[in-house]
Amino acid sequence: MSTLSVDHLLGIKYLQPQDIALIFQTADQFKEVINRPIKKVPSLRDITVANIFFENSTRTKLSFELAQKRLSADVISFSAAQSSVKKGETLLDTVNNILAMKVDMVVMRHSYAGAAHFLAKHVNARIINAGDGAHEHPTQGLLDSYSIREKLGEVGGKKVVIVGDILHSRVALSNIFALKMLGAEVKVCGPSSLIPKFIESLGVTVETDLRKALEWCDVANMLRVQNERMDFSYFPNSREYAMRYGINKELLESLSKEIVIMHPGPINRGVEITSEVADSGQSIILNQVENGVAIRMAVIYLLAEKIR
Repeated sequence: MSTLSVDHLLGIKYLQPQDIALIFQTADQFKEVINRPIKKVPSLRDITVANIFFENSTRTKLSFELAQKRLSADVISFSAAQSSVKKGETLLDTVNNILAMKVDMVVMRHSYAGAAHFLAKHVNARIINAGDGAHEHPTQGLLDSYSIREKLGEVGGKKVVIVGDILHSRVALSNIFALKMLGAEVKVCGPSSLIPKFIESLGVTVETDLRKALEWCDVANMLRVQNERMDFSYFPNSREYAMRYGINKELLESLSKEIVIMHPGPINRGVEITSEVADSGQSIILNQVENGVAIRMAVIYLLAEKIR
């Protein structure tokens, strides 16, 4: 059986196209499993996984926990918000304490870019990056591309626009790397204050006019504005942002073709998209959630293969 070319999932940029193909193929099999009456497989019965979240997370944490339980792994979940980290314990101390409990794999979210790389160098366990600062969020990038493939048949040749707060978004970066690797054309769209200066060096183009971007694309991936990562205001207010960069039903219906709407969540309803758009037939937001479990099962399973 094929194996991944990497020992950890630190970011999409470290993967090969054949890694993504293998993850998708494995996720296809797990999707079948999670739609059965008995949703569990004994694949990881002898593996212990620690989920270490130094930043608040609901959806990603639940999705990883569900994926681990579906694979019959032993799971330890650790939220740094309620831990000794507040008392001054370092990242390495925390992890070494958890590894002393003989953990095989660590899923970690951290506010510092590069935290997962640091961990991979210092601890003897497989590391999955569940988001490091504004750097990468690889499983989100994978599940978004997988959802496009499921909806449109393939990713290669498709036109995808990522709209919103590109500057602070780890989802945007992982999406760009995955989509480009799979042969999609990518544009980014948002206020110029929220578009990083270097972005075109990643092979994407910038469009500041939302209507033009939507007329061009097959898929629009709407990102939320990350107020918690902003140290000052990048645009006047949410209402003005919604008027210029939000999608409502009227705008969607006025386009010359039907496009697919995605959102990595959580949604600021009425800001980047209205409820009517989020809940419409063109939205695949709930498919993304379901696919997230299958993709994370695939990643955990394939990395666990390298432990044995």
